[in-house]
Amino acid sequence: MNAHRVPIALTIVNMVLLIFLLAQHTNAATDVADVLRGRKLEIVDDSGKVRASIDLHPAQKLADGTIYPETVLLRLINENGRPNVKLSAMTDGAGLLVAGESDPAYMTLTARGATTVLTLIDQDGRQKVITP
Repeated sequence: MNAHRVPIALTIVNMVLLIFLLAQHTNAATDVADVLRGRKLEIVDDSGKVRASIDLHPAQKLADGTIYPETVLLRLINENGRPNVKLSAMTDGAGLLVAGESDPAYMTLTARGATTVLTLIDQDGRQKVITP
């Protein structure tokens, strides 16, 4: 009779352990981090090309001596490596660039300080600037 009890007891212990481990695995799959923190984020395609990025660019001194403020920049990049959308945020405003298929066809929308500007440029380089 004892010979039958040992395998039955081991089977019950194994079943309890299996249920416990499955319950742990299920809980781990539903845990989601509240915050993703880092200095830069890049999303790559199957071939390893960066297709989207969020980056922080430090303030920099331009050739004319003016200081360009620290900027957070989101880029959405097409399969050819060209950023078709850029969204930037800085201390004194923000900007949006939306580019077409051919260079230089794009438009920019900027709001810096008290100034807003919409600039349209077609593939022939013709430019139209719209201000309030």
